[in-house]
Amino acid sequence: MLASSTALEVLDCAYFAAGECRSCSWLGDPYGAQLARKDDDARARLGLDVDDPRWLAPVPSAPAGFRTKAKMVAAGTVEHPTLGILDETGGGVDLRGCALHVAPIADALPVLAELVRRAGLTPYDVASPLPVAQRGELKHVLVTSSPDGELLVRLVLRSTALQARVVKHLPWLREALPALRVLTINVQPEHRAVLEGEREIVLTEGDSLPMRLGDITLHLGPRSFFQTNTEVARALYAEARSWTTDLAPARVLDLYCGVGGFALHLAAPGRSVVGVEVSEDAVGFARRAATDASLPGELRFVAGDATAPEHADLVDEADLVVVNPPRRGLGDVLAQRLEASGVPHVLYSSCNPVTLARDLGTMGSYEIVRARLLDMFPQTPHAEVLVQLRRVG
Repeated sequence: MLASSTALEVLDCAYFAAGECRSCSWLGDPYGAQLARKDDDARARLGLDVDDPRWLAPVPSAPAGFRTKAKMVAAGTVEHPTLGILDETGGGVDLRGCALHVAPIADALPVLAELVRRAGLTPYDVASPLPVAQRGELKHVLVTSSPDGELLVRLVLRSTALQARVVKHLPWLREALPALRVLTINVQPEHRAVLEGEREIVLTEGDSLPMRLGDITLHLGPRSFFQTNTEVARALYAEARSWTTDLAPARVLDLYCGVGGFALHLAAPGRSVVGVEVSEDAVGFARRAATDASLPGELRFVAGDATAPEHADLVDEADLVVVNPPRRGLGDVLAQRLEASGVPHVLYSSCNPVTLARDLGTMGSYEIVRARLLDMFPQTPHAEVLVQLRRVG
């Protein structure tokens, strides 16, 4: 748990104080108060009393230096680029000094700003009246850090016009940024609020970032989803593994499996684990991690929509279904499928207690066995909640 001095501390942020960035909407409150407020809200949404033993103590995060993914908007000029966010006029606000980022990202951002200058990567000007093709090229700089400090860097460009410049400066970047493992160009040609495009060009020999989480190493591809708080993600997978060990299921189905975080952690002798994920790239990286780990039991990954009718048999055959949906939740189709199934146990990992509570309302044949908040997102009201459910009806 947090030391009391840390729990009472309010993070000092010059950007917040100056009104330049208010993304951390709870930053003015001591972290301990934030965690208690978030914990109370999530518990209440699940209809549990404050002294209900099924609601376990929250898992805290470091209040700062926890974020292992940076999504920086590029703005300004080639000579004076900004990496951060846009203000209300479309101008750039440089947030390279953001205290939320882990040290490898904080160290990398000035080097990447220098790459912008050296390679002449003209930042895209969203407020310009010029035609889209004349507004610039560089839209975002996306950086992910592994637990070992290695980096995956993605340059989101409007087109491939400046690809040769990036390639030319890659030797310099490798020397200036030894932690670089993967560098890609993502092409996003449209003038709209979309972070990335469909096309990814890998410029390095490596195409994935190893994410070492104890005895499991995941492979994170350029477009793969992974939690922004790796230390708390490690705790989330450990908790799921512990709860599953108590259940000892023979057949596990992991829906929305991504690069295989839950599925790989739940592999065990004599157990069949199937992961389903819509992204074929993510499935490929999950299979790679499974091969590297040589895990016991039967483990396979399927590319497909978790809500598709062809996966209904997998649901009916499972002893345990693990679901980790996006913020919108399971939705009626999948929640009703689980409700109508004979699945005795469900683990639901949710990043949105509102949609979690809605889905549990649909799944009336299940009762909560235990639940816990894991604070992936300090300084904000967002919460990650893991719930173990048991069929009673």
